Amino acid sequence: MVDFEVQIPTAFDPFSEAELTDATAGSTKEYVHIRVQQRNGRKSLTTVQGLQKELSYDKILKDLKKAFCCNGTVVNDKELGKVIQLQGDQRKNVSTFIVQAGIVKKDQIKVHGF
Repeated sequence: MVDFEVQIPTAFDPFSEAELTDATAGSTKEYVHIRVQQRNGRKSLTTVQGLQKELSYDKILKDLKKAFCCNGTVVNDKELGKVIQLQGDQRKNVSTFIVQAGIVKKDQIKVHGF
């Protein structure tokens, strides 16, 4: 009998790209990653990761929800820390909002997605 190495396909990991860029970028420049994840059908989810820990995530989430008329939540992840999740594809809206609010600079934002 011949042994074959079988690779089982795994689910798409949207955060794997961030781990690679964070490791290669070094600790001098921190990025805010804005991603879109496909749910079911036409539904999608926007995640914001990498904001400073000193910021009030609940206040930022409240302002984002009010500005874009969508629902959202703050999720605590073991590896990534706090991640903001919003309903719908809000990548452009979130990036312009956090720049105008003065939370981060435009060159510190990385937008990922389709």
